[in-house]
Parts: sequence; C-alpha cells; structure tokens
Amino acid sequence: MKNNVAAVIITLLFAPWLHAQTVSKVWVADNGDGTYKNPVINADYSDPDAIRVGDDFYLVSSSFNNMPGLPILHSKDLVNWSIIGHALTLQPPADHFSKVQHGNGVWAPSIRYHNNEFYIYYPDPDFGIYLIKAKNILGPWSEPVMVQAGKGLIDPCPLWDTDGKVYLVHALAGSRAGFKSVVLMKELNAAGDKVIGDGVLIYDGHELDATIEGPKIYKRNGYYYVFAPAGGVGTGWQTILRSKNIYGPYERKVVLEQGTTTVNGPHQGAWVQTQTGEDWFLHFQDKDAYGRVVHLEPMKWVNDWPVMGEDNNANGIGEPVMTYKKPNVGNKKYPIATPAESDEFNGSKIGLQWQWQANDKLNWAYCYTLKGVLRMNSVLRPDSAKSLWDIPNVLTQKFPAEEFTATAKFTFNPKTNGEKFGLAVLGLSYADIAVSKKADGIYLSYAKCIDAEHGKPETETEITKINGTELYFRLKVTKGAICTFSYSTDGKVFTDVPETFKATPGKWIGATMGFFCTRTQVINDAGFAEVDWFRVEQ
Repeated sequence: MKNNVAAVIITLLFAPWLHAQTVSKVWVADNGDGTYKNPVINADYSDPDAIRVGDDFYLVSSSFNNMPGLPILHSKDLVNWSIIGHALTLQPPADHFSKVQHGNGVWAPSIRYHNNEFYIYYPDPDFGIYLIKAKNILGPWSEPVMVQAGKGLIDPCPLWDTDGKVYLVHALAGSRAGFKSVVLMKELNAAGDKVIGDGVLIYDGHELDATIEGPKIYKRNGYYYVFAPAGGVGTGWQTILRSKNIYGPYERKVVLEQGTTTVNGPHQGAWVQTQTGEDWFLHFQDKDAYGRVVHLEPMKWVNDWPVMGEDNNANGIGEPVMTYKKPNVGNKKYPIATPAESDEFNGSKIGLQWQWQANDKLNWAYCYTLKGVLRMNSVLRPDSAKSLWDIPNVLTQKFPAEEFTATAKFTFNPKTNGEKFGLAVLGLSYADIAVSKKADGIYLSYAKCIDAEHGKPETETEITKINGTELYFRLKVTKGAICTFSYSTDGKVFTDVPETFKATPGKWIGATMGFFCTRTQVINDAGFAEVDWFRVEQ
C-alpha cells in the first residue's frame, strides 16, 4: 500500500501503460543476448491471432466466458509482450452471460487492420459470428455486430481481396453443428459485417486432417493460403492449404509438427512479417493445467510454401524451436516486458490480467484508491450454485509459469454469519483456502471440489479460529501443477495446509487462480475483504 499522493496521481493518469510495462519474476522469454526462448508467452492466451501495424504487433486470443473478454497484447519485437486492454467489456447476450457459462462465449478470434480500423471477428459457437471494430487499438470498441447467426460457426477470419471483394473463412464445431473437420468460405458485403450468398466447402479434412479448424486466410504471390490446425488441440499439426482460386481446389501440405521435440500439438496461430521482411509464426501448445501457451517460430517461404521452425529429422516438416535469434525489427532494442501478474491495487482500476467468470456487476469490487486496496464485497451466492464453479463473482488470472508462488495480503471485514473470502485455484476441479464468519468468530478453512464441472459437492475442512482481521494467503505451484496453500498472520511465518492439490484445466482453458467473496444471507449492507496486494514470485 502506498499513500504517496503524487504516486496515486501518476497511476491514475497513466494507468493503461503502467499496467502494460511489467517484468515477470517467474518467466521471461527474452534471454537478453539477442535470443529468445519459447514459449514467448508462458500463459494461457489460447488460439492466438496477430498482426503488425507499423512498428507495433498486436495479439488477440480466445476468452470464452471470462470477462472482460478478447484480451489484446502488444509487442515491439514479437518476444516481449504486454497486456494493453480488452476488446469486449460486455458479452452478448448480456443476460445469458451474467451466469457462468464455462467453455462457451468467445472462441478463436481473428484481428485485422483495414482502412485505418482494427477489425476483430470472433465466434460464439452457440449464437454465431460477431464483428467489433475500433479506430484505436485501446478502444473504444464498437458493440458486437452479428455477421452470421447460427450454431457451430467457429474460428472466422476475413480477407479483403485485391478486387474489392471481402471473404470470410471459418470452421464448424461438431458439438453444435453436428459436423466438423471441414473449412468453409463465404463472401461478405463491402462493409465486412454481413455474410452474403451461400458458403462453399473448400476443404474436407476427414481423411487427412481430422478436426481441422482455426483457419486463417492470407494472399501471397497470387495464391490464397489457409493456415489451419488439425489433429486435435493437444496432439495436432499445422496444415497449409493453397489455391489460385479463393474457392479452390486447394493443395495441402503439413508444415509444422511435434516431431522429435517436447512441444506437443504445435499449431493454430498467425503468420506475421516484420518491417525488415522476416516471416514468423505464432502458435499455441496445450500444456494441460497450464493452458495453451504461445510459441514463436521462424518461418520462410520455399516454392511458395511456408516452412516453419526447423526440420530436425529431414522429413520436410518443420518442428518447434526452443531457443532462437530474436526477430529483426530494425536497428532498435526494446525493453523486456511480460504480461502482468502481480497487482498492488494502487490505481483506479484493477490490472488487465484479472477476469471474472461472467459479465461483471458494478457492486462486486472497487479499487479504493485512498487506501490502495481492492475492496471485494461479499456477494450473495446464487441459489442454483453448487460450488465455486457456478459463482460469477470469482476474480481470476492465468497461471504464469510451471513453478511460482503467489501471495496476497488482505483484511476480512464481515458483518453477518456466512460471509467468506478465499484464494482459489480453479479448473474442472478446484481447491481454496478461505476465512468465513461464524457466530463465535472468524475461522480458516481448506476446501476442494473434485469434478466440479459435473456438480460434485465441495468438501471443507476447518483449520483453526483466527484472531484479528489482517491475514496473508499464499499459493505455491510446483511442476506438474501441484498446489500448496498456506497462511500467515504476520507475512513472515507461513503455515502450510497439510494437503496438496493437483490443478486441472478448466473448460477449454488452463487452471486459474484468484479471489472470491460471498455470503449466504440477504442483507442490505454486506461486509467485504480488502486485498492490499497480490504478488507473484519464484
């Protein structure tokens, strides 16, 4: 906590860029010697798409039910990335997404820059394909416009052709459409906000590229290229389709696979070109509880086919690199930067790394700048909630590395029995350490819920009665996503919860960590917890 008035004023004035300029204590991709190591983003920014505008690179990723959605990351060199905003602040339909909708919502988006505007197309597999636009990458972003309604329409990407026509390529989700492993091409109107005419099936991947999806379309040297992952999220490869005609027929070539490396399923991402003409490919790797982390591969063109990574076994298919020379972005050096993790809660807004489990409400939490804390009000649990899995006012962020320690300092100020504040690791199963008010005082407890996705009950173990209101909670994560919770009354001596918990992925996302503050009684002035800081370290 800082009470320095000047520091508070500076934070208020420059909050967006202060959020952006951070350096992780647990993972930095830039080796500092002109090389980098993968992953360049060691967190769950899944289904990445990226572009370059001038000297700036921008990346967007899927966000599913988490809000704010469509995170936007920025880099000057494709290695050092910062979160600079979100394109979606209210997910439509608003009432539908006011309830937790795990795995639904924003699937794989695409971002393009056309006529001095940023365009993001994103799919909601239950409702259709949306478009949002902005003149400035920091917003304001337009309200989502439905480009095409329908179930199972996923992973859209536009192309403005040289003849003025506009096209949209996308895939199908078998869970909604009843069909999958195909790629469709459709024409859009001149504004790019409505599909016109019927779609054309340009590729059937059932024989060679099962579960082909996530297509990105480009044009180069008279060829139309569709970059599309196939073979499944955790085990697949990167397929390239090319044709002289937008509607095909398309030739096919696999250009990136795991091969002899440890990088499983290297696929789905974006081709970007630096100012100096170098080609690079950003893609994800599914690391189970750690989510889909982002890798950067060198890329070149041979006989009008892209070659990605390095061909270690001379089979003509590239494999991911673990370290490599940084991209040439001109005679400039840029500072090391990583997506935000820690948060001192000294500004007027929480850090851009935080997301709620649903469309948020104003009374859930406030930044209390006078005290330099995040005040989380205890919110009434929904009657239908069986566990934290169903509670919308859970504030989380992504795991930032395979091993790390996260510590929070807070005070708990309840007013009625049943109010609870906790630090949780969430996924298909979850665990948390929490304090709650009972008739005779404040009690510390440890809870876990195995298979929360299917409504299994939570089990809770009372640890001890707590004297005082100021506490520290700590989460230590070691390889294999093994989690140990601990607590302290002085921030120096921590007592471990005896039981460890193995984190699990969520619904299409990695495990997350964060806070919840709930109550069980209907009152007109509930209590709260105030989080002084949240720090991620080794």
